[in-house]
Amino acid sequence: MKRRLNVGLRWSGAGRRAGVSLALAVLTVPLTLALDTTSAQAATVHAAASPCTAIRGPYQKQAEKFLGRRVDGRQSAADCRAIRDFQTKHGITPNIGYAGPITWGVMRLVTQQKAAGHNPNKARKCPTGKGRIACVDLTRQLSWIQDGSKLVFGPVPIRSGRDRYETRTGAKKIYWRHLHHVSSIYHVPMPYSQFFDGGQAFHSISGSVWSAPGSHGCVNMRGNDAKKYWSLLRNGDDVYVYGRKSGT
Repeated sequence: MKRRLNVGLRWSGAGRRAGVSLALAVLTVPLTLALDTTSAQAATVHAAASPCTAIRGPYQKQAEKFLGRRVDGRQSAADCRAIRDFQTKHGITPNIGYAGPITWGVMRLVTQQKAAGHNPNKARKCPTGKGRIACVDLTRQLSWIQDGSKLVFGPVPIRSGRDRYETRTGAKKIYWRHLHHVSSIYHVPMPYSQFFDGGQAFHSISGSVWSAPGSHGCVNMRGNDAKKYWSLLRNGDDVYVYGRKSGT
């Protein structure tokens, strides 16, 4: 590998070659979510005897509205089951049906992603004059592939870098692909890796792309989405990253 990666590391002499290998392996381990609030911690005691909590969360009304439930701000058994099902589907733990800030944050993201529909580049923030290009919108945590103004695939949900490990914005190009890449730092598989900026790459993860707080800079994807990106993109294809992830 002759290309030097710029990931903020300093090396010289023989250490340069080892540094390149290290940079290529930068990736995140899916993180388990903490409880939404201190109040929710108390709810786990109740949850030990029951699969659902009776405690009303601070975002109870918002969750009820999102899920199409009766909006009364009171936690019913049916409300809890609906919230818990959403948490389970999106990898939010503990999934005890508590409407806390993490759960509501994911609901807001899902709403924005659904609103993108089949026209994610309506605002024309991703260039349309470059032919085949992979677009990454950090604000909505979405990515898609377009050819000019034609949508080729997506949009799909992604998980970008967390605070202090932000996915870098701007125009990039895919320069190295490794189907069965494994992180030498975290010793975890990184299938369908396509590197576009130093150690930052598209790749699939085994956990949830909605889980907080985020990656160490890579664009995490669901397995089938990363596989499709692998089939559609090649070395030299353009990537454009823009926006800002909430909390970074």
